[in-house]
Amino acid sequence: MKFLDQVKIYVKAGDGGSGSASFRREKFVEFGGPDGGDGGKGGSIIFIVDRNLNTLIDFKYQQHFKAEHGQDGKGKKKTGKSGKDLILKVPVGTQIFEEDNNTLIDDLTKTDQKVCVANGGEGGMGNTRFKSSTNRAPRKKTNGNIGESFWIWLQLKVIADIGIVGMPNSGKSSLLSVLTNAKPKIADYPFTTINPNLGIITYNNKEVTLADIPGLIEGAHEGVGLGDKFLKHIERCKNILHLIDITNDNLLENYSKVRKELFKYNNILTKKEEIIVFNKIDMVSNEEINNKIDIFSKKIRKKIHTISALKHKGLSTIKKILVRYVH
Repeated sequence: MKFLDQVKIYVKAGDGGSGSASFRREKFVEFGGPDGGDGGKGGSIIFIVDRNLNTLIDFKYQQHFKAEHGQDGKGKKKTGKSGKDLILKVPVGTQIFEEDNNTLIDDLTKTDQKVCVANGGEGGMGNTRFKSSTNRAPRKKTNGNIGESFWIWLQLKVIADIGIVGMPNSGKSSLLSVLTNAKPKIADYPFTTINPNLGIITYNNKEVTLADIPGLIEGAHEGVGLGDKFLKHIERCKNILHLIDITNDNLLENYSKVRKELFKYNNILTKKEEIIVFNKIDMVSNEEINNKIDIFSKKIRKKIHTISALKHKGLSTIKKILVRYVH
């Protein structure tokens, strides 16, 4: 399934139906009174969160959405039928913005959460409403109100328990695939992942949601390598797993680059709990592993975990750690 995390759409709620200017017609009744019914209410545009969705791609192929109009009122005081609401399904983490793409309308963060974005117009009044002691046969009726309409932006920020970050080609997609049932595109070159991938770890009847964030490079916070589009997804992750390729000669430098990009984009990102994992230990000797951990730990005083996603080494330990961080 293709991934799309931002789209502009037009929404138009239904107009209210007009009231009826009708008079009662019965045999032997020469002057029947007014019996015009009210118009029906126009349908509204409602968004609802569907946990089975993880992209806004459906909105790429249709940008205009209109709810039904309310029907006109009829004689015999019959109210017109209300227009059907139009229900639009979106993924968890969808934000709705006004046309300026800056003013937030609502933030949909929970499954089955609903929000009415555009209200349908109220139906007009039939002439029955205008009958009075001084006007026994009113011909006045009103038209229905126009339904709300405008352009809006939908933005998706992935929500996950753990966001996997790191330099390109550090093995993030490989790790996601072996820890979960996700099937991200994997290849031995940078920028294989160009969209976030989601997967779920199940361990001891507990679930942890992982998000594989595309590789970050220097200047990512300014949009280099589409980095700013990736970084926004980390904002919703509760914790960060920082994956590092142990075969690289510049571990501290690469670690610092990623941390710097997180800080420059939003300093709150660097305050999240961080799990540091060295990957690809199958490609270096035990002596080199210990040496690199020793040098790294003297500068970055945090616990270092080691794995080989390719050879499935250390994965059970990582699963336990991730579950412990979340539950």
